[in-house]
Amino acid sequence: MKGEVITGSKAGITIAAMAAALMSVLDISIVNVALSDIRASFGTPLDQIAWVSTGYMMANVVVIPMTGWLQRRFGFRRYFTASILMFTAASVLCGLAWNLPSLVLFRILQGVGGGAIIPTSQAILFARYPQKEHGMAGALFGLGAVTGPLLGPTVGGMLIEVASWHWIFLINLPVGLFAAYMAWRHIEQEDFQPSTDRVDRWGIALLAVGMAALQFVLEEGTREDWFDSMKITVLAVIAGVALITFIVHELETPQPVVDLRVFANRSYAAATGVNFLIGTALFGGSFLFSLFCGTVMRYSALDIGLVFLKGSAIQLLLMPLIGRFGGKVDGRLLVGLGIIGMSFSLWTNGHLTSTADEAALITPVFIRACSMGFIFVPLSVMALSNLRPDQRGNAAGLFNLTRELGGSIGTAWMSSALNRLTKVNTTALSSHVDVYGQVTQEQLAGLKATVAARVTDPLAAAYGLMGQRINLQALVRAFNANFTVLTAIFACSLVLVVMLRRANPGVKVEGAH
Repeated sequence: MKGEVITGSKAGITIAAMAAALMSVLDISIVNVALSDIRASFGTPLDQIAWVSTGYMMANVVVIPMTGWLQRRFGFRRYFTASILMFTAASVLCGLAWNLPSLVLFRILQGVGGGAIIPTSQAILFARYPQKEHGMAGALFGLGAVTGPLLGPTVGGMLIEVASWHWIFLINLPVGLFAAYMAWRHIEQEDFQPSTDRVDRWGIALLAVGMAALQFVLEEGTREDWFDSMKITVLAVIAGVALITFIVHELETPQPVVDLRVFANRSYAAATGVNFLIGTALFGGSFLFSLFCGTVMRYSALDIGLVFLKGSAIQLLLMPLIGRFGGKVDGRLLVGLGIIGMSFSLWTNGHLTSTADEAALITPVFIRACSMGFIFVPLSVMALSNLRPDQRGNAAGLFNLTRELGGSIGTAWMSSALNRLTKVNTTALSSHVDVYGQVTQEQLAGLKATVAARVTDPLAAAYGLMGQRINLQALVRAFNANFTVLTAIFACSLVLVVMLRRANPGVKVEGAH
């Protein structure tokens, strides 16, 4: 239908979508680098600073599934532009925040705008490009989406070093205003008629309560010791009841706020499953790798960002190439190769040691970057291309939500597993240390000789250093074990590849040029 087709300058729309996606994704990774400086600025306890990220994500996961309904209600042009302006205004308020509660409140507002940007950018590009060019549309969207995590840690580290943490938010102002202008100027929907569907109030309420509670449980579970905490237990029950009721309600109501019937499309359902596992492996793996570089290798935030930048820069070249020529190859083959490559990257991470050099650290990041280039573009094309134009907004929102949920689950799971396995390995390694054994005595003697001239009690210092060695080895073993588990879990996504259907290049999206 005409009202669901986008016209206007293809170049202008592409620039608007890419700029907005870049700004939104950049903000997620750039904030993580600044948490320590924000905590120091406000004098915030360590267990509360996570709300700067949690507040944003809670708003994000509530808004993302509703983007399709909101697009039909207000139109791509108005909804997308308003979301960008809300995100930009909230960014400025974040930069001017005077304490932690004000920053968290403004981050929630930022999440309301940011949650709409990614799926709407993707839906806009797929609606504007003809079917045969959906590979390029997916590549351009992916280029904006992957450049954010690529540049975020480095840009954040530089801004904090030369100015202050406030500028990681204020930098969004010129980008946001430019993206909003380009969107309003170039996005056109012929004969658009706002949806007259009644507002699904019950659906919105159940979704908001369920997703917010679930996100809180995933983000705070580790810090609250999971189900030993009454608060986490109660919220987990609320999330389960609300989301199950939401699913039943949405399948029964004739005008749902989130159309779950799109999962009847086999290719979309399989692609969404792969996307969920991508989120689990990608975010969980990046979380582990950043921690490994910081705790084991003792890298600074800027140094960690540079490792990611050097290893992932290949994506800037690879994404457009796959978008341009990937349509000539069966997308299922590309996704399969990408899954194998990313699994190998995680397996390589699982064999790092405390003596790894920079090349050893960059290698798995490089492999992962190449592999994601093979997965991201064809997977999004196969997920969305075979759907009707009026389904894509809703489907894009759910598609992106699954990756966010996978990332939240993967990060929370890896954080909890890392703490548990470190304790287990420390106990196991300590039990094999015989204080009176020859090897132990020789090592103690060597350590005593090393520190004798610098401390008053060389023996106590030697015992302390040996304990640090045991803890470090236990930590490295825990990292390796978690990367190995992620490898096995992600490799299972190969099973879903056989359910994917190749996009039909002969089918055209009505009205696209």
